[in-house]
Amino acid sequence: MIDPHVHLRDGSQSAKETLRHGMGVGSKAGVLAFFDMPNTDPPLTTRDRVLARLEAGRQAARVIEAEAGKTVFYGVYGGLTSDPRQIAEMVAAYREAAGGVVGFKMFAGHSTGGMGIVIDAQQQLVYQTLASLGYRGVLAVHCEKESLLRPGLWNPDHPESHCLARPAEAETASISDQIAFARKAGYEGVLHICHISTRRSIELVVQARAQGMRITCGATPHHALLDIASAGRADNLLKMNPPLRTREDREAVFQGLLEGTIDWMESDHAPHTIADKRLGASGIPGFAGLLLLIQHLRTAGVTEERLARLCGKRAREVYGLAAFDALYTLAQGSCQVPSPEQIDSVLAETRAAYAWDPFCALTV
Repeated sequence: MIDPHVHLRDGSQSAKETLRHGMGVGSKAGVLAFFDMPNTDPPLTTRDRVLARLEAGRQAARVIEAEAGKTVFYGVYGGLTSDPRQIAEMVAAYREAAGGVVGFKMFAGHSTGGMGIVIDAQQQLVYQTLASLGYRGVLAVHCEKESLLRPGLWNPDHPESHCLARPAEAETASISDQIAFARKAGYEGVLHICHISTRRSIELVVQARAQGMRITCGATPHHALLDIASAGRADNLLKMNPPLRTREDREAVFQGLLEGTIDWMESDHAPHTIADKRLGASGIPGFAGLLLLIQHLRTAGVTEERLARLCGKRAREVYGLAAFDALYTLAQGSCQVPSPEQIDSVLAETRAAYAWDPFCALTV
């Protein structure tokens, strides 16, 4: 499988996760390609940091290959700011490390890592700059409109209040913004909406796609399988950005995967220590969720061909892995979906690899 959205931490965040541990756990669960997000410490916003991270990830992947006998691919996103010179530096790094730097990430709202670009004019400048540089790769966007967030509603004694503090309309408004900004700028790359979580958001993507836009979206296991009814779990263990939504939105996300209107599943694997979670950190471990989601989709009648697209084939098309001969065999293998028997054999170990299991209430 290909997981196009992971946060493998490492460095100063090694207590939360490391490259070697995360890819080791994920590879046992059937993930053979990992696309790592740039909100590390420090963030991956310079050429040197991006290329150093890419090499560190590749070294970790080689260790796993030697230990487990599996070919593992590591790719990384460059993080964007609103500075045109920085964006140009990232585009140069993307071209220099073709096939390793898989695309760019923009946080159109503050989340974990302090990389938010929250002013409309600055977001528009990102698209204008990418268009002027002829960039045609993937821009993955975390969509939550800052002006619609309501941080005053967050109450740590009631973890479910996080769902009110970051409401659904913040996501849909931001997606609408990104579509408009990309069109106005003449951006010719792929606009990818990360961790889509509401019915209306899915509708916006479908509409833009029907109008000829190069736009994709991914969904997480937690937004497809869990909803606000679970969000009150103690110690903020089910706190993430965007938060869990209503039952209706959760059902829409699941149906979008089942029908193929959502392009792929992405774990948004982002573990923290229990101590950090108790202090309000957003993010959860996600590899076990991928396995559970696969089985729930099978129970709902998904075809194996659709599963293969959700688990790697579609991402391979969008990110252009087929264009790199050295990755062709890997990309083909990365589209293999674990069988029910394989999932049964690794699910318990995958769940136990982290300090808590956000999907503990779910069974296969």
